[in-house]
Amino acid sequence: MKWKADWGLRARMGLTMFLLFALYIVFIGALTTVFSGSRFAPMLLIGVVVFGISQLFFSDKLALWSMGAHEVSEDERPDLHATISRLCQQADLPKPKVAVADTRVPNAFATGRSQKNSAVCVTTGLLQTLNQEELEGVLAHELAHVKNRDVMVMTIASFLSTIAFMIVRWGWLFGGGRNSRDGNQVPVFVAILASLVVWIISYFLIRALSRYREFAADRGGATITGKPSALASALLTIDGGMDRVPQEDLRETSEMNAFFIIPAKAGFISKLFSTHPSTEARVERLRDMEREMESY
Repeated sequence: MKWKADWGLRARMGLTMFLLFALYIVFIGALTTVFSGSRFAPMLLIGVVVFGISQLFFSDKLALWSMGAHEVSEDERPDLHATISRLCQQADLPKPKVAVADTRVPNAFATGRSQKNSAVCVTTGLLQTLNQEELEGVLAHELAHVKNRDVMVMTIASFLSTIAFMIVRWGWLFGGGRNSRDGNQVPVFVAILASLVVWIISYFLIRALSRYREFAADRGGATITGKPSALASALLTIDGGMDRVPQEDLRETSEMNAFFIIPAKAGFISKLFSTHPSTEARVERLRDMEREMESY
């Protein structure tokens, strides 16, 4: 396998992290000003620290738990383990934990903070939908995310967005009453407004990075298997299979959309604000890659 570092992806990850760090400093400064002297300040600080540590060190377990997935042994899924082991050898990667989520939604995702602490999860719907070549293409795509280290960056990036969203959603609970030491009411609406602005900015930064990283993982996955057409076929099969999945199943798994190979939501609005490029655009690039390979 001739793996080439994607400097475009690395530059985007670096710029996204820099901008999010700057946004984080401004956000913390705003919250500190608003809650200065409040009895909620220590609780808020402890909550942010604990949540950040949990996101960084337990992101793989939290992601699997949110999907209702469980780690499977080689005895339970020998074929799946054998496929991932072979692809890891081709990609020069340590073998990740292998997990399966029992859902009809055909999808897969990778999670973890590093190449040595990662997990690849597939759904039972995916295993039932794809043939072997298509499955290899999807698994190689997820391993490309691990090799590119963009899973860790997305995990860290989503931390700030999640904190801001939680304050927007639940900040009103801290309103009312005289909470500061000088007896003045804490202007919680200011914190909610600041959090809303931070959430919107971080969302678009993450969205821009996520779209590019999917193209990069498609290229990486096709490089690992040497079969861009297999991944293109898998994307079309998964995209078409979403139409046959009950809406309640799609809603239950939609919180993992940013990490899925294809988002579980459908409709014009969802596609407009999607963290992924369109399936058509991804397939076209893979077909271009296939033609380039054939020309050599």
